[in-house]
Amino acid sequence: MGKEIERKWLLRSVPKDLESCPHHIIEQGYLNTNPVVRIRRQDDTYVLTYKGGGLMERVEYNLPLDRDSYEHLKEKVDGILISKTRYIIPLENGLKIELDHFKNPHEGLYLAEIEFPSVEEAKAYVAPEWFGRDVTYDIDYHNSVMSQIRP
Repeated sequence: MGKEIERKWLLRSVPKDLESCPHHIIEQGYLNTNPVVRIRRQDDTYVLTYKGGGLMERVEYNLPLDRDSYEHLKEKVDGILISKTRYIIPLENGLKIELDHFKNPHEGLYLAEIEFPSVEEAKAYVAPEWFGRDVTYDIDYHNSVMSQIRP
């Protein structure tokens, strides 16, 4: 069983050197939102993900897809496809910031996520000053909820 322990923040500002960070182009859609069943294309990799209930801590399973399967399932997506660029910013202790810059219809939205090895470490983490409001417990910032907003 996989488990995801993650906190999420809006940003006060975007790092000036963001474009120089490693990044991925992501497109994802939701076949179901409760529980979450998601398909994702990240660059040239395709994945089907199941996520259980919860906000900071939840069960997560990832299964590989091929391109044809992804394209077939994409036609069955409920809501809109989420498109974003994900920048990877390394932190100490092997942690990393996954900074998402969303495209239309959420153009201009930036969210930072950090996955933690334990709930204790997640709760103890002090975010940098350039992070904004912690939206870990705000379901409006879950991509599955954002996918239900029609353009």
